Amino acid sequence: MTDIQGIDQQWARVRGRMRQSLGDGAYKSWMKPMTLRGVADGEVRISVPTRFVRDWISSHYADQLCRLWREENDSVHSVEITVSPGREAPAPQPEDVQTGQGADLPEPTSFGGDVDTYGAPLDPRFTFEAFVVGKPNELAYAAAQKVATAATVSFNPLFLYSGSGLGKTHLMHAIAWDIRRLQPERKVLYLSAEKFMYQFVRAIRFKNVMDFKEMFRSVDVLMIDDLQFISGKDSTQEEFFHTFNALVDENRQVVVSADKSPSDLEGMEERLRSRLGWGLVADIHPTTYELRLGILQAKAEQQAVDIPAKVLEFLAHRISSNVRELEGSLNRLVAHAELVGRPINLDTAQDVLRDLIRANDRRVTIDQIQRQVAEHFKVRLAEMSSARRARSVARPRQVAMYLAKRLTTRSLPEIGRKFGGRDHTTVMYAVKKVEELCVADPSFGEEVELLRRMLES
Repeated sequence: MTDIQGIDQQWARVRGRMRQSLGDGAYKSWMKPMTLRGVADGEVRISVPTRFVRDWISSHYADQLCRLWREENDSVHSVEITVSPGREAPAPQPEDVQTGQGADLPEPTSFGGDVDTYGAPLDPRFTFEAFVVGKPNELAYAAAQKVATAATVSFNPLFLYSGSGLGKTHLMHAIAWDIRRLQPERKVLYLSAEKFMYQFVRAIRFKNVMDFKEMFRSVDVLMIDDLQFISGKDSTQEEFFHTFNALVDENRQVVVSADKSPSDLEGMEERLRSRLGWGLVADIHPTTYELRLGILQAKAEQQAVDIPAKVLEFLAHRISSNVRELEGSLNRLVAHAELVGRPINLDTAQDVLRDLIRANDRRVTIDQIQRQVAEHFKVRLAEMSSARRARSVARPRQVAMYLAKRLTTRSLPEIGRKFGGRDHTTVMYAVKKVEELCVADPSFGEEVELLRRMLES
C-alpha cells in the first residue's frame, strides 16, 4: 500500500503503537511533535521542531520507529529524522521527577557508546577564527586556545564566566572543534548543565547510575555550559562534584561556564565553589566600543556586504548590551536592505533598528534592580537570593521580582533563577502581590514607582 491515504493510515497506526508503548506523558513530549514528510525508496522522512527533540528521538526511539514501520510496510528499511522549526513541545522537567511526578519520563537504553549521543551539537560558526579578540576577552580566549591545542595544561578546570551573549559558549564550541581537528583520538563531551541534570535524573529513575558514571568519567575533556542552572539542585551538584574530582585526579580537562564567578554562585555547595576556583577563572568583561566595532567589521566581511563605516560606528555606539544582539542588529539591517531594496545608511539603520536602539538606551539588568532595591530597603544584596521568608526580606525581594518583570525582557523562569533558583510561579505571585499592594497602599505604590524611575533614568 503506497498511496497517500494508505501511508497516512500506516503512520497513524505507528503513532498509536508508540503511544501505547511509551504512555501519554512521554508520547506528548517526544512523539507528538513529529510530522510525517513522506515515504520514498524505502525511507520514511519525519521532521521535528528542534535539534534537541531530533537527537533524543534518534538516540532512544529510532530503532523502535523503524521496526514498527517495517511491520506496517515491508518496503521500509530506514527512518530519517530532520529538523523543521515549529512549535516546540515542552520537555519533561527533572524537578518533577525528583518529587515523584513525571511518571512517563522515557527510559534510556544505555549510557554507553559514542559520547556525541549525549552531548549537545556544536555550532559550525563558533570557531576560534570567527572569534574577535579584544581587551575584555583576551584572557579567556588565550586560555581556551591553550586547552584546545595542548595535551595537558597547568590549570584545571578552566572556568569562563560573563553575562549573557558575550562569548562563553562560542569559546567552548571553539575548544571542542579544535580538539576534534587536532587531537581526534581524544573524547570530548560538551553539553549544558541542564542536559547533564536530565541525564542524571533519568539514570536515577531507571537504576542506570553506574553506566552514567562510567560514560561521563571516560571522556578526556568534559565541557559543561551554564553551570548556574544546577544551583539548588543538591543531588546533581553532588554527582557533578564527584565526576569533576574523578576527571581532574586523572589529569583530564574540565571546562565550565557560568554567569558568575565560582565564589558568587548562589545555591552552590561551598566545596564545589572552592574546587571550581582552583583552576583558572577567566572573566569575559562587557564589550568596549572598539571590540564591538571590530566584531561588526568582521561580520560584514564574513557576509561579503558593503556597509558604510558610519553605520558600523553608529551600531557599535548604540547596541552595547551583548554580542548576540549586536550581530542580530547587523543581520536585520542587511536582510531589510536585500528584501526592501533600500540602501544601507544611517537613516535606514535608525529606522529599521528603532526598537533595539530604544531598548539599549534604557536597558536595565536584573543585577541592577537587585542592587537598587536592596540599597533602598536597606537589606543585604545576598537576601535577594536567600531562602529567608521574613517580611523585612521577602517584601523587597517581591518588589525586585516585580521590577524585573516590568523592566527586562527576561522570562519568568529566568527571573526565578536569578533570585536563588525560585520557581516561575513564585515570580508570578510576587508580581501579583506587588500590583495589589500598589493599589491598596498609595505610599507603597509611590515607593515602587520611584524605584522604577531611578532604574530607568
